[in-house]
Amino acid sequence: MSLRWEIGNKVRMLKGWARQRFGRVSGDRRQEGAGRSDRIAAGLKQAGVKARDAFKR
Repeated sequence: MSLRWEIGNKVRMLKGWARQRFGRVSGDRRQEGAGRSDRIAAGLKQAGVKARDAFKR
């Protein structure tokens, strides 16, 4: 099941990256900040999945 979570986190990180770039290009600081927070949240979730998998082994 962690593969599904890992893929979901990667997709969320990619969406956050795109949203952040869009906000930067368009000058919309709110979009840029939301994209940055999406990337950070996805990174933290990914770290949690990796830690959980490490303790399972």
